[in-house]
Amino acid sequence: MIDTIVNWIIALFMLTSGIFTLVAAIGILRLPDLLTRMHASTKAGALGVALMMIAVMLHFGDLVVMAKALAVIMFILITAPVAAHAIGRAGYFVGVPIWVNTVKDELFNRYDADTHRLRSGLETEEELEAMKTATKDKPRIRVTTKK
Repeated sequence: MIDTIVNWIIALFMLTSGIFTLVAAIGILRLPDLLTRMHASTKAGALGVALMMIAVMLHFGDLVVMAKALAVIMFILITAPVAAHAIGRAGYFVGVPIWVNTVKDELFNRYDADTHRLRSGLETEEELEAMKTATKDKPRIRVTTKK
């Protein structure tokens, strides 16, 4: 009786994992720009993998397998958002176009494409002037974007 209940719980976790992974795949195909695609793949993909690893832990019931599955869950939950942020930021800075209906672009007036500097908005006038003079003699790199 207990084995049947555990098998149903495992099946539920695997089915839910598959649904979240499918949602991530559909999000990658259907969403309009890099940033929203990264959001879909990171959130739904990480949750899908976590649910799958929980099903693995329940199925095998071995302490070593449980420790490894928990390590996989922690690794995915730590690295997936960081990697998505890095890829999204790099895409933004090289000029990958964002969706035309994007409501808020907080980096629009803070990134200088000529010097590749990102301002936080908390700089004083002296710091801004020091940045301008420090980068005056450096060669400028221009990243071209396709339109």
